[in-house]
Amino acid sequence: MAFDRKKLEFLVGTHNYAPLQLSFHVFDTLPSTNQKLWELIDQGAAPGTVAIATQQTSGRGQWGRQWHSADGGLYLSLALAPNLPALNSAQLTLCSAWGIGTALRDRNIPILLKWPNDLILKGRKLGGILTETRVQQGKIPKAVVGVGINWANPVPETGINLESFLGNLSEPPITSLEMLAAITIRGILSGYQHCSPERIDTVLASYMELLNNRGRAIIVDGSPGVIVGVTPTGDLRVRLQSVAVTTEMCIKPGTISLGYDS
Repeated sequence: MAFDRKKLEFLVGTHNYAPLQLSFHVFDTLPSTNQKLWELIDQGAAPGTVAIATQQTSGRGQWGRQWHSADGGLYLSLALAPNLPALNSAQLTLCSAWGIGTALRDRNIPILLKWPNDLILKGRKLGGILTETRVQQGKIPKAVVGVGINWANPVPETGINLESFLGNLSEPPITSLEMLAAITIRGILSGYQHCSPERIDTVLASYMELLNNRGRAIIVDGSPGVIVGVTPTGDLRVRLQSVAVTTEMCIKPGTISLGYDS
């Protein structure tokens, strides 16, 4: 499926993304858009640079997984310069997920969020986010937010693509891969504007309303618990119940997999 860069530029428009100046690099096939964008950054590409591929041969995800991302999906990475404290790095994923989810819900697509990095539609995975950072002196001067969203590509049993979901609508709110890319970019940047220790509480309240894991029973280290929320630094909050006492623990991203059985 060919991708029309000029159409994307028109759809993104002249919105105020200061201080970022968006620039787009579109490729037919890449091992990974995140990998390519880091190469561009090392060559001098500025924050606001976007890399898009029509397919990936070695897409990267959580837990170090790699997979082939088939033609027809959205595979996009955006360079940012957050200057966040390194301890708050998970906020980039949290805010990006919230921003994209909210942007799609504004189009009447009932997106929910699965902690820490997945977009959920009708109980199935629509897309995922992989944030990568570089740290210097305890700060994050450079980051790449990578997003994969199923548009018209084949998906596994636990997945769903957006084109099939919208197929029965007479006036679908998204009509092309380029429109989906524009909405996704705006969503990332909307989240990015709130990504700071001072503003994260505003996002967190809205994020919690979209969290599909909230209230779910899980087992942690052999102990039963219930998911009650997410901390401002992106950790999962789990309430553990024993015979004698109720306690709460926080689980860092990348240390537990919640699956798709709920």
